[in-house]
Amino acid sequence: MATLEDALALIKRGTDEIISEDELVEKLKEGRPLRIKAGFDPTAPDLHFGHTVLINKLRQFQELGHEVLFLIGDFTGMIGDPTGKSATRPPLTREDVASNAVSYKEQVFKILDPAKTRVVFNSEWMDKLGADDMIRLAGQYTVARMLERDDFSKRYSSQQPIAIHEFLYPLVQGYDSVALEADVELGGTDQKFNLLMGRTLQKQHGQAPQVCITLPILEGLDGVQKMSKSLGNYIGVNDAPGEMYRKILSVPDDLVWRYFELLSARPMSEINALREQAAQDNDPQGPKKALAEELITRFHDAAAAEAAPRSAGNQIALGEIPDNLPEVTVEAGEAGELHILQVLRLAELVKNGKAAKDVMGRGAVYVDGKPADPGLMLARGETRVVQAGKKNIARVTIS
Repeated sequence: MATLEDALALIKRGTDEIISEDELVEKLKEGRPLRIKAGFDPTAPDLHFGHTVLINKLRQFQELGHEVLFLIGDFTGMIGDPTGKSATRPPLTREDVASNAVSYKEQVFKILDPAKTRVVFNSEWMDKLGADDMIRLAGQYTVARMLERDDFSKRYSSQQPIAIHEFLYPLVQGYDSVALEADVELGGTDQKFNLLMGRTLQKQHGQAPQVCITLPILEGLDGVQKMSKSLGNYIGVNDAPGEMYRKILSVPDDLVWRYFELLSARPMSEINALREQAAQDNDPQGPKKALAEELITRFHDAAAAEAAPRSAGNQIALGEIPDNLPEVTVEAGEAGELHILQVLRLAELVKNGKAAKDVMGRGAVYVDGKPADPGLMLARGETRVVQAGKKNIARVTIS
Protein backbone atom coordinates (compact mmCIF):
# COMPACT_ATOMS: atom_id res chain seq x y z
CA MET A 1 0.00 0.00 0.00
CA ALA A 2 1.51 3.32 -1.08
CA THR A 3 2.00 6.03 1.50
CA LEU A 4 0.22 9.34 1.02
CA GLU A 5 3.53 10.93 -0.01
CA ASP A 6 4.29 8.19 -2.55
CA ALA A 7 0.76 8.33 -3.95
CA LEU A 8 0.93 12.10 -4.34
CA ALA A 9 4.33 11.89 -6.04
CA LEU A 10 3.01 9.36 -8.55
CA ILE A 11 -0.12 11.41 -9.26
CA LYS A 12 1.92 14.60 -9.74
CA ARG A 13 4.35 12.99 -12.18
CA GLY A 14 3.96 14.69 -15.54
CA THR A 15 0.92 16.76 -14.52
CA ASP A 16 0.56 20.41 -15.44
CA GLU A 17 -1.85 21.63 -12.72
CA ILE A 18 -3.91 20.23 -9.84
CA ILE A 19 -6.95 22.24 -8.73
CA SER A 20 -6.49 21.97 -5.91
CA GLU A 21 -3.70 19.88 -4.42
CA ASP A 22 -4.97 20.47 -0.88
CA GLU A 23 -8.39 19.09 -1.83
CA LEU A 24 -6.76 16.08 -3.47
CA VAL A 25 -4.79 15.34 -0.31
CA GLU A 26 -7.98 15.52 1.77
CA LYS A 27 -9.74 13.11 -0.58
CA LEU A 28 -6.81 10.69 -0.46
CA LYS A 29 -6.83 10.81 3.32
CA GLU A 30 -10.42 9.50 3.34
CA GLY A 31 -8.97 6.07 2.58
CA ARG A 32 -11.67 5.05 0.09
CA PRO A 33 -11.43 4.31 -3.65
CA LEU A 34 -11.93 7.63 -5.44
CA ARG A 35 -13.95 7.94 -8.64
CA ILE A 36 -11.53 9.13 -11.31
CA LYS A 37 -13.26 10.44 -14.41
CA ALA A 38 -11.87 11.07 -17.87
CA GLY A 39 -13.96 11.68 -20.96
CA PHE A 40 -13.18 10.88 -24.57
CA ASP A 41 -15.31 11.88 -27.53
CA PRO A 42 -14.95 9.08 -30.11
CA THR A 43 -14.46 11.43 -33.05
CA ALA A 44 -12.10 9.03 -34.88
CA PRO A 45 -11.61 5.26 -34.66
CA ASP A 46 -7.97 5.25 -33.55
CA LEU A 47 -6.08 6.57 -30.55
CA HIS A 48 -2.51 7.88 -30.71
CA PHE A 49 0.21 8.26 -28.09
CA GLY A 50 -0.98 11.79 -27.30
CA HIS A 51 -4.23 10.30 -25.99
CA THR A 52 -2.34 7.78 -23.86
CA VAL A 53 -0.75 10.50 -21.72
CA LEU A 54 -4.07 10.80 -19.92
CA ILE A 55 -4.79 7.06 -20.02
CA ASN A 56 -1.42 6.34 -18.39
CA LYS A 57 -2.39 8.64 -15.54
CA LEU A 58 -5.66 6.75 -15.16
CA ARG A 59 -3.66 3.52 -14.90
CA GLN A 60 -1.56 5.05 -12.11
CA PHE A 61 -4.72 5.87 -10.19
CA GLN A 62 -5.80 2.25 -10.64
CA GLU A 63 -2.48 1.05 -9.24
CA LEU A 64 -3.22 3.18 -6.17
CA GLY A 65 -6.54 1.37 -5.72
CA HIS A 66 -8.98 3.88 -7.24
CA GLU A 67 -11.86 3.34 -9.68
CA VAL A 68 -11.59 4.73 -13.19
CA LEU A 69 -14.70 6.03 -14.93
CA PHE A 70 -13.78 5.88 -18.61
CA LEU A 71 -16.44 8.10 -20.11
CA ILE A 72 -17.17 7.74 -23.79
CA GLY A 73 -18.90 10.91 -24.91
CA ASP A 74 -21.35 9.46 -27.37
CA PHE A 75 -23.74 12.36 -26.61
CA THR A 76 -21.11 15.14 -26.51
CA GLY A 77 -19.49 13.66 -29.63
CA MET A 78 -22.63 14.56 -31.53
CA ILE A 79 -22.32 18.18 -30.32
CA GLY A 80 -18.62 18.52 -31.18
CA ASP A 81 -16.04 19.87 -28.75
CA PRO A 82 -15.34 23.52 -29.67
CA THR A 83 -12.04 23.54 -27.75
CA GLY A 84 -9.30 25.08 -29.85
CA LYS A 85 -11.54 25.37 -32.89
CA SER A 86 -11.79 28.50 -35.01
CA ALA A 87 -15.04 27.37 -36.58
CA THR A 88 -18.06 25.28 -35.65
CA ARG A 89 -17.13 21.61 -35.65
CA PRO A 90 -19.36 19.32 -37.75
CA PRO A 91 -21.25 16.97 -35.39
CA LEU A 92 -20.94 13.22 -35.81
CA THR A 93 -23.85 10.88 -36.38
CA ARG A 94 -24.84 8.44 -33.66
CA GLU A 95 -23.68 5.60 -35.93
CA ASP A 96 -20.19 7.15 -36.34
CA VAL A 97 -19.87 7.61 -32.59
CA ALA A 98 -21.01 4.06 -31.80
CA SER A 99 -18.54 2.53 -34.26
CA ASN A 100 -15.62 4.58 -32.98
CA ALA A 101 -16.54 3.81 -29.35
CA VAL A 102 -16.08 0.07 -29.96
CA SER A 103 -12.57 0.71 -31.28
CA TYR A 104 -11.75 2.96 -28.29
CA LYS A 105 -12.65 0.26 -25.77
CA GLU A 106 -10.43 -2.27 -27.51
CA GLN A 107 -7.45 0.09 -27.43
CA VAL A 108 -7.69 1.52 -23.89
CA PHE A 109 -7.59 -1.92 -22.30
CA LYS A 110 -4.07 -2.29 -23.60
CA ILE A 111 -3.27 0.13 -20.76
CA LEU A 112 -6.13 0.10 -18.26
CA ASP A 113 -7.04 -2.75 -15.94
CA PRO A 114 -10.54 -3.86 -17.04
CA ALA A 115 -11.35 -5.04 -13.50
CA LYS A 116 -10.83 -1.52 -12.15
CA THR A 117 -12.46 0.33 -15.05
CA ARG A 118 -16.11 1.29 -15.47
CA VAL A 119 -16.89 2.25 -19.06
CA VAL A 120 -19.81 4.67 -19.19
CA PHE A 121 -21.59 6.55 -21.99
CA ASN A 122 -22.99 10.00 -21.29
CA SER A 123 -26.02 9.28 -23.46
CA GLU A 124 -27.18 7.10 -20.52
CA TRP A 125 -28.23 10.21 -18.59
CA MET A 126 -28.28 12.91 -21.26
CA ASP A 127 -30.89 11.10 -23.38
CA LYS A 128 -33.14 11.05 -20.30
CA LEU A 129 -32.58 14.67 -19.32
CA GLY A 130 -35.37 16.11 -21.45
CA ALA A 131 -35.86 19.61 -22.81
CA ASP A 132 -37.02 21.14 -19.51
CA ASP A 133 -33.96 19.88 -17.59
CA MET A 134 -31.66 20.93 -20.41
CA ILE A 135 -33.07 24.46 -20.19
CA ARG A 136 -32.52 24.44 -16.42
CA LEU A 137 -28.94 23.28 -17.01
CA ALA A 138 -28.35 26.08 -19.52
CA GLY A 139 -29.69 28.54 -16.94
CA GLN A 140 -26.87 27.71 -14.54
CA TYR A 141 -24.23 29.59 -16.54
CA THR A 142 -24.11 32.94 -18.32
CA VAL A 143 -23.09 33.91 -21.85
CA ALA A 144 -20.62 36.41 -20.39
CA ARG A 145 -18.82 33.63 -18.51
CA MET A 146 -18.82 31.44 -21.62
CA LEU A 147 -17.18 34.25 -23.59
CA GLU A 148 -14.34 34.32 -21.05
CA ARG A 149 -13.22 31.06 -22.62
CA ASP A 150 -10.28 31.83 -24.91
CA ASP A 151 -11.47 30.14 -28.10
CA PHE A 152 -14.99 31.58 -27.83
CA SER A 153 -13.56 35.02 -27.06
CA LYS A 154 -11.31 34.96 -30.13
CA ARG A 155 -14.10 33.84 -32.42
CA TYR A 156 -16.49 36.45 -31.03
CA SER A 157 -13.97 39.30 -31.36
CA SER A 158 -13.11 38.29 -34.94
CA GLN A 159 -16.82 37.99 -35.80
CA GLN A 160 -16.55 34.25 -36.45
CA PRO A 161 -19.89 32.53 -35.85
CA ILE A 162 -20.50 30.59 -32.62
CA ALA A 163 -23.46 28.23 -32.72
CA ILE A 164 -25.69 28.09 -29.64
CA HIS A 165 -25.20 24.33 -29.30
CA GLU A 166 -21.44 24.88 -28.80
CA PHE A 167 -22.20 26.60 -25.48
CA LEU A 168 -23.88 23.36 -24.42
CA TYR A 169 -20.70 21.31 -24.73
CA PRO A 170 -18.91 22.47 -21.56
CA LEU A 171 -22.23 22.38 -19.69
CA VAL A 172 -22.84 18.77 -20.67
CA GLN A 173 -19.26 17.77 -19.84
CA GLY A 174 -19.67 19.43 -16.47
CA TYR A 175 -22.99 17.71 -15.91
CA ASP A 176 -21.29 14.36 -16.57
CA SER A 177 -19.34 14.95 -13.35
CA VAL A 178 -22.60 15.55 -11.50
CA ALA A 179 -24.16 12.37 -12.89
CA LEU A 180 -21.09 10.30 -11.95
CA GLU A 181 -20.35 12.12 -8.67
CA ALA A 182 -16.72 12.28 -9.77
CA ASP A 183 -14.02 12.89 -7.18
CA VAL A 184 -11.32 13.72 -9.72
CA GLU A 185 -11.43 14.58 -13.41
CA LEU A 186 -8.47 14.44 -15.77
CA GLY A 187 -8.03 16.34 -19.01
CA GLY A 188 -5.49 18.06 -21.22
CA THR A 189 -4.44 21.62 -20.49
CA ASP A 190 -6.83 22.72 -23.25
CA GLN A 191 -9.73 21.23 -21.26
CA LYS A 192 -9.30 23.36 -18.13
CA PHE A 193 -12.45 25.43 -18.76
CA ASN A 194 -14.55 22.28 -19.19
CA LEU A 195 -13.08 20.60 -16.10
CA LEU A 196 -13.79 23.66 -13.96
CA MET A 197 -17.37 23.63 -15.24
CA GLY A 198 -17.73 20.26 -13.53
CA ARG A 199 -16.68 21.80 -10.21
CA THR A 200 -19.16 24.64 -10.66
CA LEU A 201 -22.11 22.40 -11.45
CA GLN A 202 -21.28 19.92 -8.69
CA LYS A 203 -21.37 22.75 -6.14
CA GLN A 204 -24.73 23.88 -7.51
CA HIS A 205 -26.04 20.33 -7.10
CA GLY A 206 -24.83 20.04 -3.52
CA GLN A 207 -21.87 17.76 -4.27
CA ALA A 208 -18.27 18.08 -3.17
CA PRO A 209 -16.42 19.63 -6.11
CA GLN A 210 -14.12 17.38 -8.08
CA VAL A 211 -10.38 17.90 -8.17
CA CYS A 212 -9.25 18.90 -11.67
CA ILE A 213 -5.93 17.56 -12.96
CA THR A 214 -4.62 18.84 -16.27
CA LEU A 215 -1.93 17.04 -18.25
CA PRO A 216 0.38 18.41 -20.93
CA ILE A 217 -0.39 18.14 -24.61
CA LEU A 218 2.22 15.81 -26.12
CA GLU A 219 4.20 17.22 -29.02
CA GLY A 220 4.24 15.14 -32.18
CA LEU A 221 7.20 13.77 -34.13
CA ASP A 222 7.92 17.23 -35.56
CA GLY A 223 8.75 18.35 -32.02
CA VAL A 224 6.63 21.48 -32.37
CA GLN A 225 2.91 20.96 -32.89
CA LYS A 226 0.73 18.74 -30.74
CA MET A 227 0.46 15.14 -31.80
CA SER A 228 -2.36 14.86 -34.30
CA LYS A 229 -3.39 12.39 -36.95
CA SER A 230 -4.42 15.23 -39.24
CA LEU A 231 -0.90 16.70 -39.01
CA GLY A 232 0.73 13.34 -39.71
CA ASN A 233 3.07 13.70 -36.71
CA TYR A 234 1.55 10.93 -34.63
CA ILE A 235 2.33 7.42 -33.37
CA GLY A 236 -0.83 5.34 -33.39
CA VAL A 237 -1.76 2.84 -30.70
CA ASN A 238 -2.66 0.44 -33.52
CA ASP A 239 0.45 1.12 -35.61
CA ALA A 240 2.30 -2.02 -36.71
CA PRO A 241 5.36 -2.84 -34.54
CA GLY A 242 7.86 -1.90 -37.24
CA GLU A 243 6.09 1.38 -37.95
CA MET A 244 5.90 2.16 -34.23
CA TYR A 245 9.61 1.39 -33.86
CA ARG A 246 10.60 3.60 -36.77
CA LYS A 247 8.52 6.50 -35.51
CA ILE A 248 9.80 6.31 -31.92
CA LEU A 249 13.40 6.32 -33.12
CA SER A 250 12.65 9.47 -35.16
CA VAL A 251 11.57 11.43 -32.06
CA PRO A 252 13.77 14.56 -31.73
CA ASP A 253 16.60 13.95 -29.26
CA ASP A 254 15.60 16.84 -27.00
CA LEU A 255 12.03 15.50 -26.76
CA VAL A 256 12.70 11.86 -25.87
CA TRP A 257 12.85 12.45 -22.10
CA ARG A 258 9.46 14.17 -22.17
CA TYR A 259 8.14 11.08 -23.96
CA PHE A 260 9.68 8.92 -21.23
CA GLU A 261 8.05 10.95 -18.45
CA LEU A 262 4.60 10.97 -20.04
CA LEU A 263 4.48 7.59 -21.80
CA SER A 264 6.75 5.20 -19.94
CA ALA A 265 5.77 3.16 -16.89
CA ARG A 266 9.36 3.16 -15.64
CA PRO A 267 10.06 4.89 -12.31
CA MET A 268 11.58 8.35 -12.69
CA SER A 269 14.72 7.13 -10.90
CA GLU A 270 15.26 4.58 -13.68
CA ILE A 271 14.56 7.17 -16.39
CA ASN A 272 17.06 9.57 -14.82
CA ALA A 273 19.67 6.80 -14.75
CA LEU A 274 19.04 6.10 -18.44
CA ARG A 275 19.45 9.79 -19.18
CA GLU A 276 22.78 10.00 -17.38
CA GLN A 277 24.07 6.89 -19.15
CA ALA A 278 22.99 8.19 -22.56
CA ALA A 279 24.81 11.48 -21.94
CA GLN A 280 27.91 9.62 -20.80
CA ASP A 281 27.87 7.36 -23.87
CA ASN A 282 26.84 10.17 -26.27
CA ASP A 283 24.16 7.78 -27.49
CA PRO A 284 20.79 9.48 -28.10
CA GLN A 285 19.40 6.44 -29.91
CA GLY A 286 19.88 4.01 -27.02
CA PRO A 287 17.08 5.50 -24.89
CA LYS A 288 14.76 5.62 -27.90
CA LYS A 289 15.30 1.91 -28.49
CA ALA A 290 14.53 1.21 -24.82
CA LEU A 291 11.34 3.27 -25.04
CA ALA A 292 10.35 1.59 -28.31
CA GLU A 293 10.81 -1.86 -26.77
CA GLU A 294 8.66 -0.94 -23.76
CA LEU A 295 5.82 0.61 -25.76
CA ILE A 296 5.73 -2.01 -28.51
CA THR A 297 5.58 -4.70 -25.81
CA ARG A 298 2.68 -2.86 -24.19
CA PHE A 299 0.63 -2.40 -27.35
CA HIS A 300 1.62 -5.67 -29.03
CA ASP A 301 3.85 -8.16 -27.18
CA ALA A 302 7.48 -8.96 -26.38
CA ALA A 303 7.99 -11.00 -29.55
CA ALA A 304 6.76 -8.09 -31.69
CA ALA A 305 9.12 -5.73 -29.85
CA GLU A 306 12.06 -8.03 -30.54
CA ALA A 307 11.21 -8.31 -34.24
CA ALA A 308 10.31 -4.62 -34.72
CA PRO A 309 13.77 -3.39 -35.82
CA ARG A 310 13.78 -5.96 -38.65
CA SER A 311 10.24 -5.08 -39.72
CA ALA A 312 10.73 -1.32 -39.70
CA GLY A 313 10.66 -1.17 -43.50
CA ASN A 314 13.15 0.30 -45.94
CA GLN A 315 14.10 3.05 -43.54
CA ILE A 316 16.78 1.99 -41.07
CA ALA A 317 16.62 3.52 -37.63
CA LEU A 318 19.66 5.64 -36.83
CA GLY A 319 22.06 3.49 -34.87
CA GLU A 320 20.30 0.24 -35.79
CA ILE A 321 22.49 -2.43 -37.43
CA PRO A 322 20.33 -4.78 -39.50
CA ASP A 323 21.34 -8.22 -40.75
CA ASN A 324 22.79 -8.85 -44.22
CA LEU A 325 24.56 -5.54 -44.71
CA PRO A 326 26.16 -4.78 -48.07
CA GLU A 327 29.96 -5.05 -48.00
CA VAL A 328 31.97 -2.14 -49.42
CA THR A 329 35.73 -1.68 -49.72
CA VAL A 330 37.35 1.74 -50.19
CA GLU A 331 41.01 2.57 -50.68
CA ALA A 332 42.86 4.78 -48.22
CA GLY A 333 45.64 5.66 -50.67
CA GLU A 334 49.11 6.74 -49.58
CA ALA A 335 47.86 8.46 -46.43
CA GLY A 336 46.66 5.15 -45.03
CA GLU A 337 43.53 6.70 -43.52
CA LEU A 338 40.37 8.48 -44.57
CA HIS A 339 38.22 11.15 -42.98
CA ILE A 340 34.63 9.99 -42.28
CA LEU A 341 33.29 12.41 -44.92
CA GLN A 342 35.59 10.80 -47.52
CA VAL A 343 34.40 7.37 -46.46
CA LEU A 344 30.76 8.38 -46.97
CA ARG A 345 31.50 9.60 -50.48
CA LEU A 346 33.82 6.77 -51.59
CA ALA A 347 31.44 4.11 -50.21
CA GLU A 348 28.65 5.82 -52.18
CA LEU A 349 26.54 6.28 -49.05
CA VAL A 350 26.04 9.89 -50.20
CA LYS A 351 25.93 11.45 -53.66
CA ASN A 352 28.77 13.92 -53.19
CA GLY A 353 30.88 15.85 -50.69
CA LYS A 354 28.18 18.46 -50.10
CA ALA A 355 25.66 15.72 -49.20
CA ALA A 356 28.23 14.19 -46.85
CA LYS A 357 28.60 17.49 -44.98
CA ASP A 358 24.83 17.89 -44.86
CA VAL A 359 24.12 14.47 -43.36
CA MET A 360 26.95 14.95 -40.85
CA GLY A 361 25.59 18.36 -39.90
CA ARG A 362 22.20 16.77 -39.18
CA GLY A 363 23.81 14.29 -36.81
CA ALA A 364 22.69 11.41 -39.02
CA VAL A 365 26.06 9.70 -39.49
CA TYR A 366 26.61 6.64 -37.30
CA VAL A 367 29.59 4.31 -37.06
CA ASP A 368 29.09 0.91 -35.44
CA GLY A 369 25.71 2.04 -34.15
CA LYS A 370 26.90 5.23 -32.45
CA PRO A 371 26.97 8.88 -33.58
CA ALA A 372 30.14 9.64 -35.53
CA ASP A 373 32.58 12.26 -34.36
CA PRO A 374 32.86 14.91 -37.13
CA GLY A 375 36.65 14.54 -37.01
CA LEU A 376 36.71 10.74 -37.14
CA MET A 377 39.50 9.13 -39.20
CA LEU A 378 39.36 5.50 -40.32
CA ALA A 379 42.65 3.70 -40.88
CA ARG A 380 43.67 1.03 -43.38
CA GLY A 381 42.63 -2.41 -42.20
CA GLU A 382 39.56 -1.23 -40.26
CA THR A 383 36.10 -2.61 -40.99
CA ARG A 384 33.26 -0.52 -39.61
CA VAL A 385 29.48 -0.30 -40.06
CA VAL A 386 28.84 3.16 -41.50
CA GLN A 387 25.38 4.71 -41.79
CA ALA A 388 24.35 7.93 -43.53
CA GLY A 389 20.74 8.82 -42.78
CA LYS A 390 17.92 6.29 -42.52
CA LYS A 391 18.37 4.58 -45.89
CA ASN A 392 22.08 4.11 -46.51
CA ILE A 393 24.22 1.74 -44.49
CA ALA A 394 27.10 -0.62 -45.29
CA ARG A 395 29.92 -2.59 -43.73
CA VAL A 396 32.94 -0.62 -44.97
CA THR A 397 36.50 -1.96 -45.10
CA ILE A 398 39.39 0.47 -45.52
CA SER A 399 42.06 -1.06 -47.77
